[in-house]
Amino acid sequence: MAWLWRHHKSCRLQAVLNVFIGLAMVALGLLGVDAIRSLTDIATHAKEGSIIWTAVVLAVVFLLEICMHIASTWISAVLGVRTQNLMQQFFFRQLIKGKWHGIEKYHSGDVLNRLFGDVNDIVNLMTDILPTTVIVITQFVASFIYLYLMDSTLALIVVIASPIFVILSRIYFKRMRRIVRTIKDSNSAIQSIIQESIQHKMVIKVLGREASMVDKLEQRQGLLHKQIKARARFSILSKTLVNIGFVGAFLLALVWGLFQLQAGLITMGVLMAFTQLINRIQRPMLDAARLLPIFVNSMTSCERLMELEELPLEPEEEPILLDGNVGIRFNDVSYQYTNKGRTIIQHFSHDFQPGSFTAILGETGAGKTTLIRMILALINPSEGTAEAYSSTLNSQTSNFKPQTQPLSPALRSNFSYIPQGNTLFSGTIRENLLMGKPDATDEEMRHALQLAMADFVFTLPNGLDTKCAEQGGGLSEGQAQRIAIARAILHPCKVLLLDEATSALDVETEKKLLENLKQHFHDSTIIFVTHRLAVVDFTSDVIRMERLDG
Repeated sequence: MAWLWRHHKSCRLQAVLNVFIGLAMVALGLLGVDAIRSLTDIATHAKEGSIIWTAVVLAVVFLLEICMHIASTWISAVLGVRTQNLMQQFFFRQLIKGKWHGIEKYHSGDVLNRLFGDVNDIVNLMTDILPTTVIVITQFVASFIYLYLMDSTLALIVVIASPIFVILSRIYFKRMRRIVRTIKDSNSAIQSIIQESIQHKMVIKVLGREASMVDKLEQRQGLLHKQIKARARFSILSKTLVNIGFVGAFLLALVWGLFQLQAGLITMGVLMAFTQLINRIQRPMLDAARLLPIFVNSMTSCERLMELEELPLEPEEEPILLDGNVGIRFNDVSYQYTNKGRTIIQHFSHDFQPGSFTAILGETGAGKTTLIRMILALINPSEGTAEAYSSTLNSQTSNFKPQTQPLSPALRSNFSYIPQGNTLFSGTIRENLLMGKPDATDEEMRHALQLAMADFVFTLPNGLDTKCAEQGGGLSEGQAQRIAIARAILHPCKVLLLDEATSALDVETEKKLLENLKQHFHDSTIIFVTHRLAVVDFTSDVIRMERLDG
């Protein structure tokens, strides 16, 4: 509940309006009951008054109830989307700004399921379920007091089912919570299977595993089907027991009222009010029974979103732009991803001097990519120190003043990075390039594409405005890779990091590209992770890394 309160700010306006409308509906409902009672007593001559004017009052009540329903629908449509968007933005921001190491334990399909399904459940809880709970309690109390003032015995008979309901609800809540968690986990697993299969469709086809992937999905869906059936059986049993108790209480109250009418102790109007008030007392209990599974579902969603919120965040720091040429220095650095995991890097020391061009060679698992991640401060050394440094000219003494900073997220503004694989986003080529430099001109983009050997873009029908599908769909791997390099060229940097960034290029194209990069980034430090020995011809330094076993 404390967690919900912290996140309730964006939902508060909608929740307050829903409570206000709900309480107004309760008041209008009781006013309508009283009007019907008066109409019946006037018609049976048990009370004096005007049927027309009383009917007008009842009509106004009905009209106001209709208006309240319209207002409620409008608020839900307009404010509901806004509230959901704000909450999705919050958790999306948490994921984007969170530390790189930590989120990998969650499948991307599971994360998406939480961002959409669970966020929707929480918004529904805070804007609808909790206000409805307040309204239901108010309606129950108000209707009970109204009935009690007319006949205390009848009021007590009607609420006799309450203790039974409370006992059943506690049992229901505990059991249903376990069932709902398994259903949500199954939904996440199904989304993960579908998402991975679409992403790796080519691999599945080449390996001939289409049927097995469909079978895998079918098995998981079968498990979900069993879980939903279990939830339905338990829900039906619980609701049936509650309804039996309510029907019994209603019949008992109705018989009591008829005996009272026969004995002349009450009027027909009072009996009419009895029957309506019984419904208005029992309906909140039935509403509570209806709300219980939704509440349980939302509480489970809370737990799943709290897990995401607990992921560690990177510190909020102002970007630090180092002056002059920048170098990277590792001092006796070791690293392992988990305490009991394999040591990836051990006692590594090296000085990537400002303006140098270094090739990092080594077999898979030797720690090349891990080294890049440490430079980008996505992970921190388990032992040793890693720092960036530069030398800036002191105008008063004409001496160079060293500037050293431990590697941290604040230093990323000094780097440009080209990862291995296809890293284009869905959208136009222009939009992808502008991620490197948001204010880049067409001429700057043209120059970057030429340096990246990607001037083929201007032969496309729509040029820079050519649309790319997900992961550069519509382009070859080599074309997508060169556009990603152009994006990195546009990004102002002191250190350029390339992680197998030319793996999809032929030898001649790669050589020409490396010449262009060396010329363009002549004052920058270039660190190139590669398997290709040809790259060595363009470098000033070579590091060979070996895989550590054990």
